[in-house]
Amino acid sequence: MVKRILLSIVMLALIAYLIVAITAFNRKPADQTCRDMELVIKDTAYAGFITKDELKGILQQKGIYPIGKKMERISTKSLERELSKHPLIDQAECYKTPSGKVCVEVTQRIPILRVMSSNGENYYLDNKGTVMPPEAKCVAHRVIVTGNVEKSFAMKDLYKFGVFLHNNKFWDALIEQIHVLPDRNIELVPRVGDHLVYLGKLDNFEDKLARLKEFYKKGLNQVGWNKYSRINLEFSNQIICTKRENKK
Repeated sequence: MVKRILLSIVMLALIAYLIVAITAFNRKPADQTCRDMELVIKDTAYAGFITKDELKGILQQKGIYPIGKKMERISTKSLERELSKHPLIDQAECYKTPSGKVCVEVTQRIPILRVMSSNGENYYLDNKGTVMPPEAKCVAHRVIVTGNVEKSFAMKDLYKFGVFLHNNKFWDALIEQIHVLPDRNIELVPRVGDHLVYLGKLDNFEDKLARLKEFYKKGLNQVGWNKYSRINLEFSNQIICTKRENKK
């Protein structure tokens, strides 16, 4: 009986100690000052638009740069709101640490297509189907879209096609240019081989590209990549090739 009472007292004392220790560890000094800010910029492999110095400049210009300010007076929501206003930033997340540091994580918008239309429009299209300014400097190579490109067509039909190419390593590496004809039919310019690929309408483009990939493996690898000047995928279940004319 006495042992049980002693054991209970020890357990209660231990629990009380843990509660006090945890509370003391998590308690923030009332006058704690922000001593550091950690900046993390994601997706730099696909986009190199934003620099850490630029992020600092934005916060300094708005008068909300956290270093040197009292932690309790720093609003992480204000930091997120101001950074998210940048046209090249998709999302910003900020939080404080018990050690007096503010952490900022920024996700950039990822371009999937570079549109250079015959009507003079010049812009990037990002992975959410929205337009990005042309002055954005993209680190990775993006497929260029030329020809009669209406912005509505780019943001809907070409966007879906661009996402497919971007998510497929084979086609993302192979396709260099998408050319839009006046009737919205599509021509593709591969990086390998001296030929054009006529896709026709974008309907069923996954099936068309699957047939082309099989033809590349079993056809052009045998006869040579420069044998044909044009490969037509417009019609179902067939591929029509135009032989290159021999120059005299």
